[in-house]
Amino acid sequence: MALNARLDHRNPLVFDTHELGRRPGALQRLTRTIDAPTDLGIQGVIGVPEGAPVELDLRLESVMEGVLVTGTARASAKGECVRCLEPLEQVLEADFQEMFSYPDADDRGRPKAEPVDDAEDDEETLFLEDGLFDLEPVLRDAVVLALPMQPVCQDDCPGLCSECGARLADDPDHHHDAVDIRWAALQGLAGSLEDGEKDELSGAEPGVDEKQEK
Repeated sequence: MALNARLDHRNPLVFDTHELGRRPGALQRLTRTIDAPTDLGIQGVIGVPEGAPVELDLRLESVMEGVLVTGTARASAKGECVRCLEPLEQVLEADFQEMFSYPDADDRGRPKAEPVDDAEDDEETLFLEDGLFDLEPVLRDAVVLALPMQPVCQDDCPGLCSECGARLADDPDHHHDAVDIRWAALQGLAGSLEDGEKDELSGAEPGVDEKQEK
């Protein structure tokens, strides 16, 4: 990733590392509760609602090449069961660890003698900007990895009836009498024959009466 652009220290997901200095081994622990940003999760499946509280426990450690950030995010995620389509809610706990590098240091933490044009490395590297770092992209990745791709309200959720859409968990004995399609045509033919026989019988009695009268 390229250098961060104009980080705002008032953003609750932007953190200041000035207290650590550039002293390898220096530690700082932080706890912060923030409002969840928009689209925090797997869009259309499950996620933390915008504005919901997210608890952050962070450990900031100064190392030669930058600041190593280790932490845990806790929140309540909401979504929809993929089997029965009922709303669900589950506790989310996402762990993460990320290095935020000094923009003027090489891999060993030494100041760079000359700028090196390495676009591929920059795409994979997160940098500190004036001692600040933005945790949001790291938090988003951690939350997506911690959430299920196919959430269910319970592990053994039976889902919905494929014929009428009834929720099977509400009626464990729910079923439909199955008709073998191979016999359906014969049953229809048998019904037609029965109707024809009834018509013949009902029409025979008047004829018998007429012969008797003659």
